[in-house]
Amino acid sequence: MEQIVAPQAPSYVVDIETAASILQNAERVLVVGCAGTGKSTLAQAIAKLRELTYVSMDRDVFWLPGWKPRPRAEFIERIKQAVDGPRWIMDGNSPGTLPLRLPRADIVLWRRPPRHVALYGIFWRWLRFRGRTRPEMALGCPERLTWTFIRYVWNFEREEAPQFDEMLARHGQHVPVVMLRSYRDGDALLACLQSKI
Repeated sequence: MEQIVAPQAPSYVVDIETAASILQNAERVLVVGCAGTGKSTLAQAIAKLRELTYVSMDRDVFWLPGWKPRPRAEFIERIKQAVDGPRWIMDGNSPGTLPLRLPRADIVLWRRPPRHVALYGIFWRWLRFRGRTRPEMALGCPERLTWTFIRYVWNFEREEAPQFDEMLARHGQHVPVVMLRSYRDGDALLACLQSKI
């Protein structure tokens, strides 16, 4: 009879100093979290500090001009090519692709502030880039704000976060996970990392 092994809890890092020490030597970094929480901003800042290749899931993997989704076979191949690289930082969600990304990751940074922070973030981003394409998005995809997207952000903790927990438990037991509950946590991590480089 085959023995069923339950998934193990991922290794959460609660201390910013420890997180920065891991990040200082990490070659492959995942940044996940709800839209509007500053994933791209954080990822690009770390990419610059550590001289890592920055990969935006929205720009480089998922979207084609005109907000057309890239065919699944194509975006899976793009993810595989990206994670095969030696040194990168990748921001974006899609818990279903974590089995491809986690085995190569050295650390996961999970932006997880309260819901009102994410809502503020998507509204601010829409006002800032309205009618234009932001740098982290595929060309020809001007910033938009729809009720579907607002509902996605509103329900993220209930509907999306459990999928991340499951994928981390199944495929990321070896990967330290840093939970960043506020912009202040992200700023502290960056400052600590900068002091070590």
